[in-house]
Amino acid sequence: MILIIDFGSQYSHLIGRRLRELGVAFQRVAPESAAPLLAAPSLQGIILSGGPRSVLEDGAPRCPEAVWSGRVPVLGVCYGMQIMCHDLGGEVRPARAREYGLAHMTICGDSEILNGVERGRELAIWMSHGDQCVAAPPGFRVVGRTDNAPLAAMEGAVSGAHGSAAAVGLQFHPEVTHTAQGDRILQNFVTRICRVDPEAAGRDFIAHAVAEIQRAAPSGRVLCALSGGVDSAVVALLLHRAIGDRALFAFVDNGLLREQDRPTIESVFVARLGLPVHVIDAADRFLTSLEGISDPEQKRRIIGHMFIDVFEAFARDYVDVTHLAQGTLYPDRIESVSTGGPAATIKTHHNVGGLPNRMGLGLIEPLRDLFKDEVRKVGLALGMPDDVVYRQPFPGPGLAVRILGPVTPDGLAKLRRADAIVTGEIASFARVSEIWQAFAVLLPLRTVGVMGDERTYENVVALRVVQSTDGMTADWYPLPHELLGRISRRIINEVPGVNRVVYDISSKPPATIEWE
Repeated sequence: MILIIDFGSQYSHLIGRRLRELGVAFQRVAPESAAPLLAAPSLQGIILSGGPRSVLEDGAPRCPEAVWSGRVPVLGVCYGMQIMCHDLGGEVRPARAREYGLAHMTICGDSEILNGVERGRELAIWMSHGDQCVAAPPGFRVVGRTDNAPLAAMEGAVSGAHGSAAAVGLQFHPEVTHTAQGDRILQNFVTRICRVDPEAAGRDFIAHAVAEIQRAAPSGRVLCALSGGVDSAVVALLLHRAIGDRALFAFVDNGLLREQDRPTIESVFVARLGLPVHVIDAADRFLTSLEGISDPEQKRRIIGHMFIDVFEAFARDYVDVTHLAQGTLYPDRIESVSTGGPAATIKTHHNVGGLPNRMGLGLIEPLRDLFKDEVRKVGLALGMPDDVVYRQPFPGPGLAVRILGPVTPDGLAKLRRADAIVTGEIASFARVSEIWQAFAVLLPLRTVGVMGDERTYENVVALRVVQSTDGMTADWYPLPHELLGRISRRIINEVPGVNRVVYDISSKPPATIEWE
């Protein structure tokens, strides 16, 4: 077993995912719960995750002393490296310039953790830190540096009551896909440093999920909330396989959908997948409840509560509905609430932190520990059509979080039309498979323009196009200028009330994919 001590990083679960892909058993715990597992006979290594705090703060999370006993190797990632440096006699200071996003590290020494990566070359890495190690602990050597971080990777050993064991610190995040050869780096820690012999996990996720659903709902009906995306579609097929006709499928038209969302639901789920879908028209209720609301967290909570109200009202027509099934993924949970460590709330997802404290239905979330690309693999294994499996993600709160400021019928009309233009143009792009999401955002700004020799004072639309693997990190996509120009011209010419289009070139982090 590898023990992951979770200090609250948004990426902590990704470390577990990479270990799972290597076929390695692991447990992930908060620092205050780690002590019993540090004595487990099966323990072969420890990974200290990143986190949102500063090791220099009073009250910042700390390691149990047993981590430094010398019993097993330790890998510190970002905040975990800073704790290692701080506890073992090095020095941590606020960085001269904070680093968020892509950086390039020069490998500058022989290294076990970087074995197989050519010394002297520059390695693309993903940074997310405000502090940095400026002096390594005694006995440690620097094996990687960047222009901003002279101590980006270090190796040494820790000695304690149980002997001496290897210790490695990485200021960057090897677990995210934007770090080149990050999988190899983690594999080096597991196989070369911890001497773990990975075995294939051999777990059949579909069979496991079906069994879990059957245990959770041995009788009665389960209401499945459909959104039109791959997540809820996979849940629907798992539910149908698990309990057959005891599953009810409902899609809520909340008035916050794109132009083709409702027709897509009716054609895909009813005609192609053969699932009997009940369409609930609740647009007026949602839009009335959102009237005048600008705060994005309040929008999400209102939408989450309203969804539950609508589903509970629908379920009352069936006396034996006991549970609600939904397509919650791990990124929804880690951004909304802590799932094992002191993670910060990034945004309240409508289907997690947006749920009311009191619910009349139990929750079934078979995908709660998966990422989007893992869900897509399950969808393919279930025989789902490719166009559903690879449909771009769409936020549960819909266009409400792509209109900055209050949601109005006029704003929705503008955004729907602009989004349809973006979607249509991107669909014909030769490298569309490289794009994770592409959409329009309506900004609460008006700018001066000139149309037909007349002065205009109208809205701004932002384009957001990103590439990602799992949604936890993302980088802006460099669309060809010709395509950007065509999208801009069409939006300005075809969407009344818009006279300016801008392109978002920020990565996640420090930004998120959605604007709200």
